[in-house]
Amino acid sequence: MDNRNNSFNTQNDDTNFRLTDFAQSNEASSERKSTQTVKPARKTIRTGNGVTSTYIFFIVVIAVSMVISIYALLCMNDILAITKSKSTVTVTMNTQIEEAADAIDLLSDNGLIKCKNFCKLFAKIRNDEIGGPYSAGVYYLNAKQGLEGMLITLQGDVTATTETVKITFPEGYTTPEIIEKLVDNEVCDKSSLISTIQSTEFSYSLVTNLKANEHVPYRLEGYLYPDTYDFYIGESASSVIKKFLSNGDEKFTQKYRERAKELGYSTQEIIIIASIIQKEAANSAQMKDISSVIHNRLNDKINYPSLGCMSTADYITNFVADSLSSTSAHTPGYYKDFYDTSTASTVVGLPVGAICNPGIDAIEAALYPNDTNYYYFFHDTDGNLYCQKNYTQNRQEIQKYAPYLNY
Repeated sequence: MDNRNNSFNTQNDDTNFRLTDFAQSNEASSERKSTQTVKPARKTIRTGNGVTSTYIFFIVVIAVSMVISIYALLCMNDILAITKSKSTVTVTMNTQIEEAADAIDLLSDNGLIKCKNFCKLFAKIRNDEIGGPYSAGVYYLNAKQGLEGMLITLQGDVTATTETVKITFPEGYTTPEIIEKLVDNEVCDKSSLISTIQSTEFSYSLVTNLKANEHVPYRLEGYLYPDTYDFYIGESASSVIKKFLSNGDEKFTQKYRERAKELGYSTQEIIIIASIIQKEAANSAQMKDISSVIHNRLNDKINYPSLGCMSTADYITNFVADSLSSTSAHTPGYYKDFYDTSTASTVVGLPVGAICNPGIDAIEAALYPNDTNYYYFFHDTDGNLYCQKNYTQNRQEIQKYAPYLNY
């Protein structure tokens, strides 16, 4: 009995041992499986991060390439004007610009180019052809010209065609008359001429320090030297005005400048006197006597505060008034308060500006008047000149030779 029990127990122990081994074997197998399952999971995560990083890298490369490509296209478009607009932009340069970089900044400020740093590099390479200086003036540009075309235009003296026209401007022509003649001959448009006359600074000595004055309707009145000129059809306004100023600057010699100082007058005052002489005289032979009357009155303002000349008021009435528009800053009456030198006016001495553009005879008469005691003069209907020393003599001769005069 004991032997059977021992045998049964031994069998049970063997069975339990085998079950325990089986369980342990299963646990080990599970652990191995678990371990084998986790390892591939870690490998999958590493592979996912790598792919994402690669995608990001290529996206960045593509984005950067696109930005560079777009910038390159914009740069080339500034130079070649492939897709630029033909809309005209008015660009005003009041002073001469020396460097291409500054001119390119101006083009950029006016929306004519987009990539100014690239354009500056290009201009530096092409400096011999498109470098400065760039002339002061008013320019009508469009981006379709391309960078080179616009910079060449800003160099000045550029024309729309090679067709020329010869125009003669008589002595005594006013600025409104000169503008009208240039426009009628298709040399320039009116707005660009007026803008250049009023605001552009020029290096010629006669006008270097001539600033805009709100009392003066045309800043360069008196300095657009009357002569015969050749112009291109469609010539730039600054180029046109430079021809007048250059000629006048040459004609008004150093000798004249020294004589003006000797008389105690500035060159501007001599130009004003010459313009009045030009308008008052019927011919050049009368100019020095009329000049003597003006100088004598200017030297005795206590007894003769006004010049007694009607031409100064006539300038406003007959020339300036017709050229003013509804948008003009002032009325003819406003200007007349600063120009009217008739005996009834309040203007003492010279008017504020010239009343026409005088020729060389009038300028010389202003500088070298006859030595007389005349303080009055008048003309009859035939243009004959009569000069008097005093008011009584003036009234007597008017009654005798020109009784129709009402002054």
